[in-house]
Amino acid sequence: MQFATVQSKTARPDLPAITDEEAAALARATVKLFRAWQLSDVEARTLLGDMAQRTWARWKAGDIGRIDRDLRARMAILMGIHKGLRYLFSEPARGYAWIRKPNAAFEGHSALDIMMRGEITDLIDVRAYLDAERSAW
Repeated sequence: MQFATVQSKTARPDLPAITDEEAAALARATVKLFRAWQLSDVEARTLLGDMAQRTWARWKAGDIGRIDRDLRARMAILMGIHKGLRYLFSEPARGYAWIRKPNAAFEGHSALDIMMRGEITDLIDVRAYLDAERSAW
């Protein structure tokens, strides 16, 4: 029995793939963002898809290794959240603090509470909320 070869295609061919260089830059930016958000190591690792403790320690030391597609997507979404907060708050410190503040839109939970559930869809939900808030203007 012979099988046809299936070519791998991305779900969104209109969007370019994140290159290795871009992924490394995203990783460095994510480490800086998490410092600004004052995340614990456990919080940071959870937002990055339960990253191994040793890998996170290497990232914080500037040693960025191979980054898989899921992690690239998580970091891109996190940068979108950061971007949304920068648009909504003219003072960066207010945006950094916002992720820990209770929010009626999240039934009294903070954005960090939502993101800490660990699923990539939780990050997407926070990003979508910020995008909707921004587009209301």
